[in-house]
Amino acid sequence: MTEGGQVSETQLQCACGAMRAEVTGRPIAVTECLCDSCREAAERMARLPGARSILTEIGGTICVEYRKDRVEFLSGHENLKAFRLTPKSGTRRVIATCCNTPVFIEAKGGHWLSLYGGLWPEGAHPPVQLRTMVGDLPEGTELPDDVPNRKGHSAGFMGRLFLAWAAMGFRNPKLTVNEGLDI
Repeated sequence: MTEGGQVSETQLQCACGAMRAEVTGRPIAVTECLCDSCREAAERMARLPGARSILTEIGGTICVEYRKDRVEFLSGHENLKAFRLTPKSGTRRVIATCCNTPVFIEAKGGHWLSLYGGLWPEGAHPPVQLRTMVGDLPEGTELPDDVPNRKGHSAGFMGRLFLAWAAMGFRNPKLTVNEGLDI
């Protein structure tokens, strides 16, 4: 995203402001995920002291996918702690433990981070472009038709992730975060 020829930067922060991050440019995609694991993780995170629910009205989680090389943690990195739904889960979810704000999801081997929409100031995150994993919802669940509702991950979504990886030179920057948060 450029404004007047300049690459835009967006400042993000946890609820208390101790963890601050900056994202550069446009996101790969903005999704509302309705998979069972994202909903379970959101429910677990909401039970932490002082935490707020990140579930939308229809039970999804808003994720803004960014290339790892376009996310910089400016402060509070020491407060980031990861948990996994099960010991064998490849996906880890990261929370700023200073105020129990969900920060991102990182898929095993992924070159992107799915930043939680709650990091943006109220109403300032980019608009949702599609819903994913609606096939995990109970039969008969009614969804709005404002964006595409995909049963799984669409070819278009996967294509965006691949093109972002190619633009990164097929690199996968490593992000060190303390593991072992038990929720």
